[in-house]
Amino acid sequence: MTTVVFTHGTGVREPHLTTLLAQVASGLATTAPDAHLVAYRWGEQYGARLAAGGVSIPEGPGTGTGRSAEGPDEQGDEAEEWARLYGDPLAELAKAAAGVSAGVTPPGAAFPDERPRALLLDLAAHGEPRAEMLGPGFSEAAAGLARNPLLPPAAEALDPETLAWVLARALTATVIASAVEADSPVQGDGDARDAAVAEVARRLGAVPAGTVRGPLLRMAGKPFVRLGSRYAVRRRRALTDAAHPAAGDIVKYLARGEDMRHGLRDLVMRQEPPVVLLGHSLGGIISLDTLISGPLPCVELLVTVGSQGPFLYEMGALPALVHPDPLPAHVPPWLNLYDRRDLLGHAAEPLFPGRAQDIATDSRQPFPVAHSAYWTDPTVYRAIGERLP
Repeated sequence: MTTVVFTHGTGVREPHLTTLLAQVASGLATTAPDAHLVAYRWGEQYGARLAAGGVSIPEGPGTGTGRSAEGPDEQGDEAEEWARLYGDPLAELAKAAAGVSAGVTPPGAAFPDERPRALLLDLAAHGEPRAEMLGPGFSEAAAGLARNPLLPPAAEALDPETLAWVLARALTATVIASAVEADSPVQGDGDARDAAVAEVARRLGAVPAGTVRGPLLRMAGKPFVRLGSRYAVRRRRALTDAAHPAAGDIVKYLARGEDMRHGLRDLVMRQEPPVVLLGHSLGGIISLDTLISGPLPCVELLVTVGSQGPFLYEMGALPALVHPDPLPAHVPPWLNLYDRRDLLGHAAEPLFPGRAQDIATDSRQPFPVAHSAYWTDPTVYRAIGERLP
């Protein structure tokens, strides 16, 4: 039986760690049913914390710079369009509603929003399993959309088919955005998202045929850019509280990572061989550094997923190895997976030819969702399962 020691990434703490481990165990079971998963819970013991309760964060709203960086509208691809919807799930609905003047409904005729409102309330009452798999709060989002003042004018502006798709995308984007805000370590890939959109659209009256269309209307990024530094300064403590576990873990590891590496080494030495080290993000850096630092004969494979180890090595910031020094001979074969849309995933093979193998995946999700979507991507588990000793 192969032991897979999983090392999580930055900012992951309970209860999210248990959710992540369950997802990884489920995925491995499909391609490596005999593998035994062991978690290295370094975040609980060694992760970053504000020891004095955050007294170093200045109080007060501040003034900001007042500077607004504006550039050309981004057309982008499907992932970029979804990124905009995650930022503002009601953007399409608002765009449709904005161009409609008040109309007159003949006596006895149904208002255009009556049927979509009833269908939304039905979704709120009974749920939709495909959408709920993407994150919590689907029923609440559907009920809120049924009450939203944008619905009546949008229903006047759009035909029922188009409105169904717009509402389906708004609901799906709301659920995913809520999961991202809650720091969920597992995100569905683009296929899961599109399947949810198609099923919700069907429930809202769309014709169940054809492919899922991209967002109907192109939205410029200006509203988000214009929030700017004054917005950030006003909410500095809240933003710091949300960001410091992840950013702090990286800074602490680069400054004082010895304890994290020693903890992983001790855990590995207690396992029955053969052992595989599987690390996500910073977990991949910890795993790589630990193997470079000294031989671990029981480890027969290193797997890094969405990790920055190669990037740190190339710019001279990897603690255990300085460019252009080669990997020590005792480091086992290295499988490195990265999503081309994940800005935190990097290639290792060009830096370590013959020692590392890269596999590029595509969850069809924009960043930062792409950084967590590996664990719902079957390609990732197939690649790992095929190489387990």
